[in-house]
Amino acid sequence: MATGELDGRRILVGVCAGIAAYKVCTLVSRLTQRGGEVTVAMSESATRFVGALTFQALSGRPVYTSPFEHIESSDPQHIALAQSQDCAVVAPCTMEMLARLAHGFVPDAVSLILSAVDRERTPVLLAPSMNAQMWEQASTRRNVETLRADGFKIIEPGTGWQACRTIGAGRMAEPEEILARVLAVLGERAEA
Repeated sequence: MATGELDGRRILVGVCAGIAAYKVCTLVSRLTQRGGEVTVAMSESATRFVGALTFQALSGRPVYTSPFEHIESSDPQHIALAQSQDCAVVAPCTMEMLARLAHGFVPDAVSLILSAVDRERTPVLLAPSMNAQMWEQASTRRNVETLRADGFKIIEPGTGWQACRTIGAGRMAEPEEILARVLAVLGERAEA
């Protein structure tokens, strides 16, 4: 898919509570600049890292921060939003969000919307981000494998300097890599 080819494509970006949330600002901006209709959903804790107003300004659209408020519709269901997306990406996808998605817990706007996405029709990409020790936990590895088996696409984290001042695996993929993966899955859908 060439640059500028996202006109009319609807992309949900889920933002979870992690220091890498600031990098998602670049992703949302790039998707929007390419013509994507980007809707951002944030866990309540994510708003402590980057404000919803920032994502509203970058996307030009309202931001979902509560599972109880449906800002784009008077219909109080997350299902219409989930069914209208061409692609969804969660970045940073924290250890907690991996567990929520793997086990069907939906206490926040991000997990609730994703619970209604048909992954056979709409690709859902997860960009994990966490400390190296958290990434290596047996529970994290199990959850990632469960999510893969359930049809989620994992964008593997990188290795490098982390906010906890250590070096290791678990760094969220850079915005350009996530953008490339979004473009690739949307290109595959267009060809199908």
